Formats: sequence, C-alpha cells, structure tokens
Amino acid sequence: MRVPNICLFLTILFSVVLAENYPDQHYLIEGDSLFLKAETVVGIRLSDNGRSISLDDGINQGYIILSPDTADFPFNRGLPSWNGSAPDEGSGFMVHMRFPSGSGWSPWLTVGFWKAYIWNNYGTTSYTGGFIDYDYVKLYSYQNRWQFKITMGRISDTLESPTITKLSFFVSDTRTTDATDYGMLLNDKPAEILIPTDFLYQYAIDDEIGPSICSPTSVSMVLKSYDIAVDPLQFARDTRDPYFGIFGVWPRVVQHASEYGLDGAVTRYRSWSEARDILAAGGRVVMSVGLPLYAGHLMMLAGFTATGNPIVHDPARSNGYAYVYNKDDLAHSWFEKGGIGYTFFPADSLASAIQPADLFAEVPNDFHLYQNYPNPFNTATRIPYTLRSPADVEIKIFDVRGRFLQTLFRDHSGAGTHTFRWDAGSFSSGTYYIQLISGKNQKTIKALLIK
Repeated sequence: MRVPNICLFLTILFSVVLAENYPDQHYLIEGDSLFLKAETVVGIRLSDNGRSISLDDGINQGYIILSPDTADFPFNRGLPSWNGSAPDEGSGFMVHMRFPSGSGWSPWLTVGFWKAYIWNNYGTTSYTGGFIDYDYVKLYSYQNRWQFKITMGRISDTLESPTITKLSFFVSDTRTTDATDYGMLLNDKPAEILIPTDFLYQYAIDDEIGPSICSPTSVSMVLKSYDIAVDPLQFARDTRDPYFGIFGVWPRVVQHASEYGLDGAVTRYRSWSEARDILAAGGRVVMSVGLPLYAGHLMMLAGFTATGNPIVHDPARSNGYAYVYNKDDLAHSWFEKGGIGYTFFPADSLASAIQPADLFAEVPNDFHLYQNYPNPFNTATRIPYTLRSPADVEIKIFDVRGRFLQTLFRDHSGAGTHTFRWDAGSFSSGTYYIQLISGKNQKTIKALLIK
C-alpha cells in the first residue's frame, strides 16, 4: 500500500489557496476617529465640531500617529488619498505610511502632501519591501497591516491651521487586474444614464500647461456637473505638485476637490456596472486610462448609452463631450491599468451616507436603501436604492411619531441602482422616515427637512 506524500499534498493545497485572488478592500478613517485612533499626538487637536484634526493654537509644527490598521485580506497594492484643507500658502500637511518589515515596521514612507511645499525634507519613498510610485503603494510581497502618520506645519501661528477630515486607503491584489475578463466587460451593459456638465478642452485652457492638465480638467468638469463654480486654469495650477512638478498626482486632485465641497477618494472599479452604480447614486467617476487609447490620461465617465456602451467627457478631444469610444479599447485602457479612478460625492450629503465600498459590496436581502442626499435638505432630496433583481417597490413617508403620511412611489423597478427625487415643498420642517418596501422586505432611513 502506497503511503501518501503529505508534504506534497500540503504544498498543492497551499498553492490552490494562494491562487485565489484577494478581494479589493476600502478602508476609511474620518471625523473624530482621526483623533480617537491616535497612538501618539504632538501639537494636534480635534476640531470643535469633531469633524477634522488641526494644529493646536500657537503651534507651528505637530504630528499624529494613528494606531495600526489590519485588512481582512492581504494586499500588495494600495491607493492612499485624503480630504482636508490648507487655506494658506504657508501651511500644509504631509501624509506618511509604513508597513510590516521583518520583525518590525518599515521606515515612514511619504505618500503625499498638500498644498505648498513648505518642508525641509520630503522624506523616504522606498524600503526593502516596496516603494511609493509618486502616489501608489507598491509592495513586493503581500501584507495586511499599515499605519498612518500625519505631519502638519505652518510658517507662522498667525496663519490658519491646515485640517484633515478623512484618510482613505483602497487596497488590492495585482492578480485581480491580471485576471481581468474582457469578455465579461463587453457583455456588461449597464442601463442608460448621462451626467451632463460644462465641457472643458484642456488644450484651450492654457497654451503652456494645457497638454499636462487632463487630471485637474476632468475634476473641474466634475465640479461643474454639480454646479460648483471653478476656474479650471487656477484649479489646475493649484493642483500641480511643486515637489514632483506634475499635475497628475492622484491624491492631490482628490484633496483639491474636497476644498470645493466634494468628498473624494482614489478607488478601483472592476466592472462597468460598479461604476454606473456610483453615477446612479449621485456620485461622479474620473477614469485613469492607458493604452491602447493613451499612454496615460484621465477623463470623466459621463454615463452609458441605451445599448450599454460607456460615454466619457474626454478633455483631450475638442469634440470630447459625451464621446463614445470603442468599448473594447476603452475597457483595455481602463481595466488593464487596474480600473483606478477618482470617486466623488457631495461632502455635505453623502460623506457619511454612501461610500464606494458600500456600493461595491454585495446587496443584502435582495435590495438596499441608501441614505437620502442631501441630508439635511431644503425642499428636495434624492433617495437611492438598489435591487438585485426586478421587483415591485413602494417608497412611503412617515412623520417623527411613525404616522403614515404619503406614498411617494409605487411601481415596478428593474435590477440595479435607482434614484427617486422627493420634492417635499408641501411638507413642514422636521424629521421624517423614508421607508422602502419590496414584497415582505422593508428598509427605513431618517431624513431631516429644514426650510
């Protein structure tokens, strides 16, 4: 009788387990958690409203080290980003990260700063286990832990302190990108949708820097799609990284948009439908694309045609408004580069309600009701919900005592994400409950109307 080779069996088993790609994961630290997670604090305080951290009064230099975070699954790529403010040219903050190395930690790696370069030394960007590729964490082996450090500074205590309201870290496995199924992407045909905006042709913005400002130009179109006033030339100039001398550092443009009232993060998408879910929920997506369309470029995802083909607002084309590329070419350009993009929502409405990670997750119990936005709201608000499969749906309104007031919507809805607009002009200021009903299932959220 032959005795089985247990070592060979375990080796094969381990190889099978390792062959499965680790899922994308999105981790956020925001509001008072930035302070409550502190391991070390020097010269930093929590703001009075509990939504940000800043320098103590009378302090010009300070730092905060957050306690380590642990991912649910290992990763070897990471996309850090942040939201905050540096209202004066003589103030700013720098973001550092470190990862396990040997029996301890790597040195602190600088992953970016905002706004002006007021630092004596940029810091380290590499170690034996990986490096920071401008704004992109690339590790040579899989890890599942990291730690953030924030350094804040100003050249005079008469200047307003910089602030940070959110840290974001989107992590992934390179094998997911390598295993992209382009047949699936071609057959992924989201429902029709279009996000209009005032189109901007980057080359017409400025003769000198026009060829280099696809990233800030695309985000300027995002701002305009929300009816937020922006000077695209000034936005581009302020976005430029003065250390590297480039306009395309991902976290900087996301950070800059936060000063205009957006909640943003650098994230990934793995299908057209994931991106459409964001658009349908009131968000915006800017795509970072490569070959075969461009060597490196960014454009705003505008929506999808009736046949499920993606539509873009491409700032590099004079006729780039609502442009439809060959779907296979665009899929390779975006998803072969990892599906990296900027994801935005209005900060005053969705920062604590809908996050990209929520929409990437599997929808539980056949449907999900998201927080209305804006909330609080004046007169009108939008109510997003997602169905796993077609179903009859009702949306009802109740007062703060739970008394039924009105049925807003009753109809059959298809699978996917939908957004219902509630015009509450006839309602008085106060707290209301919005209930989504589908069959025997129901979900309820609380909304605040302020006139």
